[in-house]
Amino acid sequence: MWRIVEKLDSYGVEVRGIERVRPDERNPKQSAWDACTMWMAANCNISTFSLGTLGTSIFYLSLRECFLAILFFNLLSTIPVAYFSTWGCKLGLRQMTIGRFSFGYYTSLVPVVLNIIACIGWSTINSIVGASVLQAVTPDSAHNIPVAAAIVIIAILTLIVSLFGYKVVHMYERYSWYPVAVIFIILLGLSAKYMVSGPYGGSGSLEAGNILSFGAAIVGFGLGWSSLAADYTVSMPEHTPSWKIFWLTYAGLNIPLILIETLGAAMTTVTPDDYQAAFADGGIGGLIGAGLSPAKGFGQFLLVLLALSIVGNNIPNMYSLALTAQVLGRWVQMIPRFFLVIIGTVVYIILAIVGASHFEEWLDTLLVLLSYWLAIYSTILLEEHFIFRKGKFSNYMPDEYNNIGLLPLGLAALFALCCGIAGAVLGMATVWYVGVLGRQIGNPVFGGDIGFELSLAFSAITYPPARWLEKRLTPNRIA
Repeated sequence: MWRIVEKLDSYGVEVRGIERVRPDERNPKQSAWDACTMWMAANCNISTFSLGTLGTSIFYLSLRECFLAILFFNLLSTIPVAYFSTWGCKLGLRQMTIGRFSFGYYTSLVPVVLNIIACIGWSTINSIVGASVLQAVTPDSAHNIPVAAAIVIIAILTLIVSLFGYKVVHMYERYSWYPVAVIFIILLGLSAKYMVSGPYGGSGSLEAGNILSFGAAIVGFGLGWSSLAADYTVSMPEHTPSWKIFWLTYAGLNIPLILIETLGAAMTTVTPDDYQAAFADGGIGGLIGAGLSPAKGFGQFLLVLLALSIVGNNIPNMYSLALTAQVLGRWVQMIPRFFLVIIGTVVYIILAIVGASHFEEWLDTLLVLLSYWLAIYSTILLEEHFIFRKGKFSNYMPDEYNNIGLLPLGLAALFALCCGIAGAVLGMATVWYVGVLGRQIGNPVFGGDIGFELSLAFSAITYPPARWLEKRLTPNRIA
């Protein structure tokens, strides 16, 4: 395999895996603006739009309530993502590799496996929604593109960019969001006169439960990038100001998330019956197709571009999937990143074809489950950084990322992780299970999701004393 990769290297395919990018190996010309455009492109697509539609279609909120939930939950959940982006520049390590300095070598396998599932799951769901939009191009035609073919097209385009690696990923994401943003503006212009904001949905326990459950889905989407954040700043010059990377990342995340999710929620309030019928029959693709239908043939062309916007969202998932897999151990690190990307692509193509008819249920379940473990993961890394390493990157030994004897033992992180999971189980409210505390909010059958808040709180309380004890018992683990 390495012989093949060495030949491909001459054509620009990235060979490097999770090995540290030292300061003298960085690209002195890479701008901090790449941190903004990277996440602008990754979130300026129809997956973000589809998340906004859940507020009214699944949780029965008014447009005003959807907007407030979208605004505040996004502003909150993207803070860790923006902060972790600064770590890649300072340490030269990928995000899941950095996790070893809190979780240890072996305990870090838990978030690594969860992140692999997340990358595959997101790519699966993104491909399904992209396929539904491609199908909406010719909804009444006998020559409509099959779902399987649409999924394969999106996957292959994603694969091509992901294979080439860091430089090409940034190059693609730097510009790919421009036409997509224009299309969403056109969609808004064509549909705005039909949108109805409506009054607030109500108050009390039922309303609170719906807001919290929708908020958990929003957090799962925004916070979902926290396990990939540092992957895309490792080649920036080490002297790049952290504040600049933080705020540019924060803006690149929140501008598309807030605006496009709100547009998705607003589109579900349109009054014409043909819009609602298209949404009921064709899902997200049908709704967007109805919105662009006044533009006729040009609208169909815009639909194709929107469907392909999924590629910008899937690229970081597939690129980081291979890097995450290498954190499983040295035996996986021996496999070239190139082949890991191909394997991941094949897996999510199969899952997307099989699960194409269960989009909304899969999306909501995946989002809330992501919010649980990522809240725990982010809390542990942040407490380790600020409490035990005094907020200084000089207190890390990044070259020892593979040294089992110097890395933390990981028992403190494992204990906090288990406590966080217990909090999530108590507070979750999903299609397949409602926790004891989650059932106390809102509808007793569906509940209100507070798993994100409880998992964060339980892990935040338990990690510091457990880590203090671990450090006292293992003073030689200093990485």
